[in-house]
Amino acid sequence: MAAQTGVTKRTIDYYTNLGLLQVERSASNYRYYDRAMVERIHWIEEQKKSGKCLDEIRTLLTIDAPIEEEIDIQEIRLQMRKLEHDVAKLMEQMDETEKQKLRKKVSPESVALMQSLLLILNN
Repeated sequence: MAAQTGVTKRTIDYYTNLGLLQVERSASNYRYYDRAMVERIHWIEEQKKSGKCLDEIRTLLTIDAPIEEEIDIQEIRLQMRKLEHDVAKLMEQMDETEKQKLRKKVSPESVALMQSLLLILNN
């Protein structure tokens, strides 16, 4: 990894300890860095060359960092289905008075938000 980035293993370890990089570990406890982290190493090195200190770079990373997490739509769909199933089971156990009370507690905005989320996930 160090040869690909042009920085030493010690530097990468230092950046990781400072929280500038995120490490993942293999089953055998080896550290590995995904493409986003390799790109971040290059970006950090460019920032250092432009005269920024590591504290400034850390601040930039927390403010300007792009969201690198991918959303697992399938996992969200599965969770939504499970929640729908759980709610349906609870509703079956409630009498009509309890159901009315529950319906009054859920705001129209919440219902609209849930419907929007379902529409987005189903597309």
